[in-house]
Amino acid sequence: MAPTIDFDTVAEANWTETERANAEQVHRFIQLLMNDHDFPAVREEFGGSVYTQHNRTMADGLEGVLESVERLVNRFPEFSYDVKQLVSSGDTVIAFSHATMRASHRDDDRKGWIIFDMWRLEDGRLVEHWDSLQALDLPMRLFQAATGGRVRNSNGPF
Repeated sequence: MAPTIDFDTVAEANWTETERANAEQVHRFIQLLMNDHDFPAVREEFGGSVYTQHNRTMADGLEGVLESVERLVNRFPEFSYDVKQLVSSGDTVIAFSHATMRASHRDDDRKGWIIFDMWRLEDGRLVEHWDSLQALDLPMRLFQAATGGRVRNSNGPF
């Protein structure tokens, strides 16, 4: 069963209406993509606008993200994202998360990855993404070394 991110546990009371709406968009995107693995719903709900990708190992655009995550999920069907914190400021939302490949590794902070994702939104639409990953265990370090070297877009890291 896919984990569900409880938005209320990561929402901040001091967010403006726009910051809350932006955080809700990111929350929904992560839930559909990383936990539900509902790729058609992600295409339908988040497609149709520019999505500049700064993770150099993913092809540019929303399809690049979908292709990368779909390939990962095909190999690791229990892959999931546990959002620990959301920071929303103006048009930027940052998610601090724990990603794991197996259901049995969820909540084990010695397994998987720590991931910081940052999105820029325009008019409530996700338009730009950056991330940084830290592998927590040897298998994830080896996996990252084996799969993370190919540059697939020309956007640059910044």
